[in-house]
Amino acid sequence: MALSHKLELRQSQSLVMTPQLMQAIKLLQLSHLDLIAYVDAELERNPLLERAESEDGGPEAPAPEPEEARESSGDFVEESSDWLETRLDTDAQAIEQKLDTDLGNVYQDDNGRAAAETAPVMPGESWNAAPSRQAVSSEDYNLEAFVAGDKTLAEHLSEQLGLAVADPTGRLIGLAIINEIDEAGYLRADLAGIAERLGAPLADVQAALAVVQSFEPPGVGARDLAECLAIQLRERDRLDPAMAALVGHLDLVARYDHAGLMRACGVDAEDLADMLAELRALNPKPGHAFGDTVVQPVIPDVLVRPAPDGGWLIELNSGTLPRVLVNQTYYAKVARGRKNDADKTYLADCLQTANWLVKSLDQRARTILKVASEIVRQQDAFFAEGVQHLRPLNLKTVAEAIGMHESTVSRVTSNKYMATTRGIFEMKYFFTASIPASGGGEAHSAEAVRYRIRKLIDDEPADAILSDDTIVKVLRDSGVDIARRTVAKYREAMRIPSSVQRRREKQAAG
Repeated sequence: MALSHKLELRQSQSLVMTPQLMQAIKLLQLSHLDLIAYVDAELERNPLLERAESEDGGPEAPAPEPEEARESSGDFVEESSDWLETRLDTDAQAIEQKLDTDLGNVYQDDNGRAAAETAPVMPGESWNAAPSRQAVSSEDYNLEAFVAGDKTLAEHLSEQLGLAVADPTGRLIGLAIINEIDEAGYLRADLAGIAERLGAPLADVQAALAVVQSFEPPGVGARDLAECLAIQLRERDRLDPAMAALVGHLDLVARYDHAGLMRACGVDAEDLADMLAELRALNPKPGHAFGDTVVQPVIPDVLVRPAPDGGWLIELNSGTLPRVLVNQTYYAKVARGRKNDADKTYLADCLQTANWLVKSLDQRARTILKVASEIVRQQDAFFAEGVQHLRPLNLKTVAEAIGMHESTVSRVTSNKYMATTRGIFEMKYFFTASIPASGGGEAHSAEAVRYRIRKLIDDEPADAILSDDTIVKVLRDSGVDIARRTVAKYREAMRIPSSVQRRREKQAAG
């Protein structure tokens, strides 16, 4: 077979992920906080981008010139024409006499005499020299400096350690123990390891731990749950032998084995009920009162409210939409002064990136609004009646209705929240699995079925606890075709104990 050279033309289609398309996809799945961080980074990197401060997203109107202001003021022009010649009183005593007030009670950071008299005396200065210095300007006045900051658990314990222990060695050991306490208030390190690391006797480390366990909040520094509860009971002077036996058998408490607890503690059913109530009043995680991390509130991306005509008004939360503009004036000014091809290429890239970012943000907002509107249309009964009327819904149904791909709908609903009259919900909350109807009718939403299971258990009387089989029968009679293992799975997901445990708990409470 002879070898030869030849040219062939082939035509094919392929999906090319351009940088602009990748940017649009990335912005679509970002949450509110991530989007703000991304836009801030672009504003720092791209000189052609600027933040729009006005409410409508456009640039702010320029301030009027002095001539325009004078023309619009009418008769006031002549009266204010010599305003430069007006002499203003700057002396603090003259102002106090004129206004009949004490400036020290009004302006804490005034540059006059009142603030100067309250200025602290620096080392090397006499008291008479202090009033002659000027006070801090109003720009340096920070109101937040007067607000108490959140104190961490380690800081709270360290302050108590400085008051309780005077020995430097004891303080060093106490600080090492405090550093090993987690955010829940438990000591997760081994005392022998701490003693070996510090080169201190184990008895000194144990003594320091006993001191730390006496600090507030009660129960801090415990090595397990039983010790944490025992410390709190000892603080209340309630750690008698019966309570100590109850704390020592927490496994029986978790299983609601009241018969075994009565034998272990040597008490009757009435005393055991009182002891269990007292045990539930304790705090199993005392350190959570001093959280190190600030809880970020959920900011909804979409707002849904009733319309006067009986429908629903869906709008985007303007507070979550970053507003950026392309500064064409600055681009034209810089473009005239470019000197080489590198500057030209850099400006062209910045302009293209800025335009694509503005376009991607606008497309992102439109896509979120379109998906949210379809979700509200599909789940209209939920917004009107409640969670028991939630319909089964999947990504494909919404994607086909709005003419988009399922992956796009999935990105839009990730980390996005919707504020409704019934609360704030993640947009993925409205996509639930389908449970068939027993009579062949319309399917039921899994979330609605979970709600009905919880409602049945909450309404059950103490003398007629519903088993999983009974719940299945009740649901099937109401038209829900569900298996027993599904009921058990939903019950465990909602952290509802079994019928045996609920019966023991309600008998003990009764």
